[in-house]
Amino acid sequence: MAGLNSVGFSNSENEIDLEGLRTRLREMSDAELLRYGRAAKSMCSPDGYLGEAPRQTFVIQLAEARAELERRNAEKEHKR
Repeated sequence: MAGLNSVGFSNSENEIDLEGLRTRLREMSDAELLRYGRAAKSMCSPDGYLGEAPRQTFVIQLAEARAELERRNAEKEHKR
């Protein structure tokens, strides 16, 4: 989960770089995206959070992962 904490952050005070995060999520395979989403979900739970970044950052990362998955699923449905 170390990669989860480093994904999508800008250099200033744990501020999330949403465009960078979205780009990285788009480049992931489906399996990687699901693994990333599960890790983000576990970091949102009270027992899973062990880092210094605000918990809200993981909530945002989870929401972005879910949005990317929904976008991919919509594309697949549209192609049918």
